[in-house]
Amino acid sequence: MAIRESAERAARRTKASVEPDAAASGYMEREPGDPAIRVTREDIAGALYTAGLRTGDTVLFHSSLSSMGTVVGGADAVIDGFLDAVGPTGTVAVPTLSSWRGLKERNRVWDHWSIAHTPTYCGLIPETFRRRPEALRSNHYTHSVSAIGPRAAELTANHGESGLREAPWGPGAFAAQSPWQRFYDWNVFYCLIGVNCQRLTMVHFVETHLIHRAIARAAPDRHKDLLAQVSGWTRGGIWAGIGLKKRLVAEELFAKKGLLQYENIGSARLRRMRMRPVMDAWIAAAESDPAYWCSESFARWLERINS
Repeated sequence: MAIRESAERAARRTKASVEPDAAASGYMEREPGDPAIRVTREDIAGALYTAGLRTGDTVLFHSSLSSMGTVVGGADAVIDGFLDAVGPTGTVAVPTLSSWRGLKERNRVWDHWSIAHTPTYCGLIPETFRRRPEALRSNHYTHSVSAIGPRAAELTANHGESGLREAPWGPGAFAAQSPWQRFYDWNVFYCLIGVNCQRLTMVHFVETHLIHRAIARAAPDRHKDLLAQVSGWTRGGIWAGIGLKKRLVAEELFAKKGLLQYENIGSARLRRMRMRPVMDAWIAAAESDPAYWCSESFARWLERINS
C-alpha cells in the first residue's frame, strides 16, 4: 500500500489525462537537467558499463537529452555512447513512434505513413537515430522501432505480419511478430534516461497481453465475440488501459523486487532493467488486481467474462 500511495502522490504533478498515444502531447515530465554538468560520449558509455550493459547486448532506451546536462556533441554523442557500450556485436534500439491525431480517415493511414520520412514525436535523440543511414526502422505507422547493429534487421523485420493482436494502434503494433515481442523474447536491456516509467512504451505490450490472455481463458466459442469488443484502430471498445499513476506504482514495485536499478548519467537518473522479468511481474500484478491497475471498463468486462 505504501508503494501505491507514494507513487500516486508523485503522479499528481502530471497535467493531462491518459490517451492511447498520450506521449505525443508532450505532457510526460522529464527530469530537469543541470547545464553546468558537461557530459561526453565517453561518459555515457562509461555510465552504461557501470549500469551493467556489456559488449554484444541488445538495448532499448528512452531518453531526455536536456536532462543529462550539456551533452557535448548532442544527440549523436548519446547514440554513439550507446554504440560504444555494446560494441560491434551489440544492437541499439529506440522507439520511433508516430502520431496521427489530425488524420480524419484512419483507415487510410498507410497512404500517409512513410518508413523513411514520417518523423517520431519521441524526441531529438530518436529522430536523430532513425535518420542515420545505418539505422533500420520497422514498418508500423504508430509503433515503429529503429535499430542499429548486427541484429537490427532481425529485430525490425516483418512488423505485424503475423500473430496479430487487436489493439487501439491496430492489430500489428504489438503482434507476436513485432520488435516489441522480440524485446521480451530476447530479454533485452531496457534503459530510461531522465524519464521515469511513465515513458515505458512496453506498458502497451502489457495491456495487449492482459486483453488477449483474458480472451484465451474464456470458452473457445466466445473468442470471436470477445475479440470484436476490443478497442481497435478504427473503432472504440474495451482496453486494459494502465494510467500514468499506476506506471509510477509499477516503477516502485520493480525497484522493490530488485528488477529495476538506478544509476546516473550526468544530471539525469538512469533507470535500467531486463525486459522479461519486469514485464512478467507487471502482468502478474495486473492480473491479480485488475480493478486497481487497469481501466474500470476493463475490470467490469473481465467480471462478465468470468461470470
